[in-house]
Parts: sequence; structure tokens; C-alpha cells
Amino acid sequence: MNEPLAERLRPQTLDDYLSQSHLVGKTGVLTQQLQQGVIASMIFWGPPGTGKTTLATIIANESKRPFYTLSAINSGVKDIREVIDKAKQSGGLFTTKNPILFIDEIHRFSKSQQDSLLQAVEKGWVTLIGATTENPSFEVIPALLSRCQVYILNSFEKSDLEALLHRALKTDDQLSKRKIQLKDTEALIRLSGGDARKLLNIFELIVTSFDENEDIIITNDIVSKRVQSNTVRYDKTGEQHYDIISAFIKSIRGSDPNAAVYWLARMIEGGEDVKFIARRLLILASEDIGNANPTALVIANNAFQAVSVIGHPESRIILSQCTTYLATSPKSNAAYEAIGKAQQLVRETGDLSVPLSIRNAPTKLMKELGYGDNYQYAHKYENNFVAHEFLPDEIKNTKLYEPGNNTREQAQRAFLKARWKDKYDY
Repeated sequence: MNEPLAERLRPQTLDDYLSQSHLVGKTGVLTQQLQQGVIASMIFWGPPGTGKTTLATIIANESKRPFYTLSAINSGVKDIREVIDKAKQSGGLFTTKNPILFIDEIHRFSKSQQDSLLQAVEKGWVTLIGATTENPSFEVIPALLSRCQVYILNSFEKSDLEALLHRALKTDDQLSKRKIQLKDTEALIRLSGGDARKLLNIFELIVTSFDENEDIIITNDIVSKRVQSNTVRYDKTGEQHYDIISAFIKSIRGSDPNAAVYWLARMIEGGEDVKFIARRLLILASEDIGNANPTALVIANNAFQAVSVIGHPESRIILSQCTTYLATSPKSNAAYEAIGKAQQLVRETGDLSVPLSIRNAPTKLMKELGYGDNYQYAHKYENNFVAHEFLPDEIKNTKLYEPGNNTREQAQRAFLKARWKDKYDY
């Protein structure tokens, strides 16, 4: 059986591993763990094709530990218990090098399945390495999450992807036998979206589209034409996952319910996790609608709760309702912009002191030090408002929230202007 290029090129050692230098570079946290021989349970969080499975395998190999693997898609509690029993027999309490249990797509495990891992991780029978494309804070139970370190794997940089292509040409037995000139890389890298596996799949697709004895010159034009005509071949694994969710979000942001529902249907027909879709709607309700229509967040949150209870296929109706509501709602990114400006200000100005007047004073000493002095309680004043200073002195009068140009936020602007006069220039 002919292995795919991505599998043939899978790194076997840390020295061969491209990207993720923050984890596996000379001073990377995983490099240090391997050097010290102490491997903690961990969860790798990152997009597809960033090397999560590969990294888990390398850790097992370089630490010389038994390696067991499960996929959350087709494994149940019985499978987990069987693997844990094997792990206990092969190591566990009888050696400092306890076996590694790798679980791919751990976010798909139910609560009961995750619960079945707790004792094994806590007792040290196994070192758990989970891989997920979803935020583990949402999908991994707190008890398990607290026992694991979470490491973020980033999409590959352009330089990493180019290095990977040249490594394929140089080291792969099959490609090295052919006359291949890599004239352009831009189209390959753009289509990969930072996904190394997708890049190699597309690259192999292009190469195999030429006759066996034909000289191959890869240009952006050839890549665009041949990939477009063979979309189904490289998309069967669902690697357009992030492209389609991007189109979905942008359609809602652009107030086009027709396009939004189309992309929603594409995801549903492709078997996308309905909670993943609902979560993106929840984020959009604040990021792109916000105070232009605060009810959008309520609708999106209710939709998320509903699909979590109902599941497939009926949840498609709830998602459609929420999608069309958000698409036809007035839009504002004012709240999103405000927190971005505020975070940037914090990075630039550092740890500024809280003004004494608005500090908490629960003890006698704090009161003696002036905590809470001259605080003006808003409810004692007309219209429940007094022009008190709430920002540190170094950044007073800084305006971070700029209401959007819509009915609700223009009313907010008028309110702020009436209260603060010229202080914040509303």
C-alpha cells in the first residue's frame, strides 16, 4: 500500500521536527521535560496539521516509554479501560517511565469517557497526551484539565512550509526519483492555510497529476488550476474545515443570510460538530454585533445550550434560526475594538496603580493608608452619576470605547456625552 507523502515524511525525532520552537526549541518546555526525563500529562491544542500526533509519538520514542493510542471518534469507556490495564501491566507504578496514552480528538470524548481517565492520570498509571482542535477549556472536564498542562501549537509559518516542501523533494524516495522544479510556492502555501499535512497532500496531488516520466515544473498557475479541478480528492478528510467556517462567519458579518445558511449547510452535510458551529455564533454575537443588538448574545447563548441538549439532526433548525437572526441584525465591533485598545494600552503602560479613591478598604490599616478616601458613590448624586476619576492618573481621559454608528450605540454615545461632557470627547 502506498503511504501518503505526509505519512512518509512524518518526523521521527525532535531534530527533524519543524515549527513549534516555543515547545521543542533548545529552550522549549517540552525539550526541557525530555532532558529531565519527567513528562507531565498534557493537552496539545492547535489547528489540523500542526504536528500534534507526531509530537506525541516523538515524546514517547525519545523518552523510551510504551505508547498507546486511542481515537476519540471510535473509542468507548471499555477501550479506555483495556488500554489502561495494559499500561499498568507494562509500567505504571513499577517504573518511573510510565506509559504514554495518546488520545486524538480528545474534545470528542463524553464526560463519562473523560471521567474514566481521571484515576489513571492521577495515580500515574499513564501519562496522558491529548490532542484537540477545540479550546480545551470548553471541551475537557475541569477535573481532567487541572491534571494536564495545555500547550498551544501554532499554524506553520511560511518559512516552515517552504522548508517542508524542499525536505520532501530531497528526502522522499518517490519524489527524489522524479524531475521536479519547484518554481513557485505561494499558491501551495496559501491553499495549505498553515496546515503542514494539507500542504503535503496538495503537493502530492500536483505531482501525481503529471505523467510518470514527465518533467514537472510547479508554478502558482498550475497549482491553482489542478487543485481546483481535483478539490474532492484532497478535501475528503474535511481539511477545508477552517476555510468554510471563515466563509460562514464573514457571510453573517456581511449581513447575508443566504450565503450564511449555504455555508451552514455545507458544514452540516460535512458532519461538522454542531457545538463547534454554535460556539462560533456565540463569539460572533459579541465580536460583530455587540451593543448594536445585545439580544444577539442571548439568542446565540440559548442556541448553544439548545444544540448541546438536542444534538443532530434537529439542531440544524436551531442553528439556522440563530444564523439568520445574527445575519439580519445590525452590526458593531465597538466592544471588540475597545478591549483590543485596552489590552494594547496595558501592554504599553504596564502595571499602573489603582487610584486610592476606588481601592477596596476591608481592613483598618488600608483605611489608615487612605484606601477609599474621597470615593464618590454614584447613587447619591443626581441621575446616579458623578464625574469621578476611575482611570490611573497616567492615562486619565483616555477613550477606549467608541460607540458604533447604529441606533442603540448612538443612544449610548448621547448618554456618555451628557454624563462626561468633553472629558472623553463623545
